[in-house]
Amino acid sequence: MSRTVLVTGGAGFIGSNLVRLLRRERPDWTVVNLDKLTYAGNAESLADLRDDPKHVFVRGDIANAELVEHLLRNHGVDAVFNLAAESHVDRSILGPGIFVETNVSGTQVLLEAARQAGVKRFVQISTDEVYGSLGASGKFSETSPLSPSSPYSASKAAADLLALAYGHTFGLDVVVTRCSNNYGPYQFPEKLIPLMIANALEGKKLPVYGDGLQIRDWIHVEDHNRALLAALEKGREGQVYNLGADNEWPNIQIVSRLLEILGKGRELIEHVKDRPGHDRRYAIDAARARAELGWAPRIAFSQGLEATVDWYVRNRGWWERVRTGAYRTYYERNYGTR
Repeated sequence: MSRTVLVTGGAGFIGSNLVRLLRRERPDWTVVNLDKLTYAGNAESLADLRDDPKHVFVRGDIANAELVEHLLRNHGVDAVFNLAAESHVDRSILGPGIFVETNVSGTQVLLEAARQAGVKRFVQISTDEVYGSLGASGKFSETSPLSPSSPYSASKAAADLLALAYGHTFGLDVVVTRCSNNYGPYQFPEKLIPLMIANALEGKKLPVYGDGLQIRDWIHVEDHNRALLAALEKGREGQVYNLGADNEWPNIQIVSRLLEILGKGRELIEHVKDRPGHDRRYAIDAARARAELGWAPRIAFSQGLEATVDWYVRNRGWWERVRTGAYRTYYERNYGTR
């Protein structure tokens, strides 16, 4: 069935990979891609789709109600993937305000526009960080209490609750997904894995917070995005789905493995002061998604990590332009005169 979907934040890491997956897996669908192109949105990540007639890129803000309403109605959008978000915990500690504006107010604007336009399904993409920090054992389930620890995770929890409330109050068909840590190509190089790869390639120190024993549950971005597609097509209305790959690793082991793959020494590791409120461990129970969506992760971590390192080695120009800020000129150079 041909359909038109709106992907917000579609020039970001997960979003650009989702857009590419949709074009590959659902070639008859039209993808309208709305991204504000803030620091983490990179139009260069979509360069291969520039001339694709079924990929419509729009530079804009989800908090712009007039623009969002126009896009939904003008393109006949019948489903929304909301990935637009300020997403870095460190940045939320330095400046919480924009996280509330984009992640909470922006989501509400998008939900209202979707309700008014009669959108058939709204998929709110969230994070396991809304649950807070785990002890040494156990996993987060969909019924775990929300206990966010940072302004970022608090804003995402608020957005999730708004989305579910729109379902309960107004009958909007909403599905919420909460995923563990993603890795893969096109990730902004301030996040752990691409930061460590880039620093190692440049011979710089690899900064590790505290003792490096914070544990995260890692999933390849393609496995995550396959779950998002399944949530759109098979998810139950009003349901929350946790997404993870049962793949827990302490940060220091991830960093050490990256150095091994790159053939670099551990002397590059530099322990730095831990960040405020740093959650100690996340782990996701994805049993509901596996059972109801017919989904399971396909990419083994050893294979995915090596492929990710290889991508950053082969695409050094991409992340070097991100690190210098030169990537910001791509949109104006390629789209500014259109």
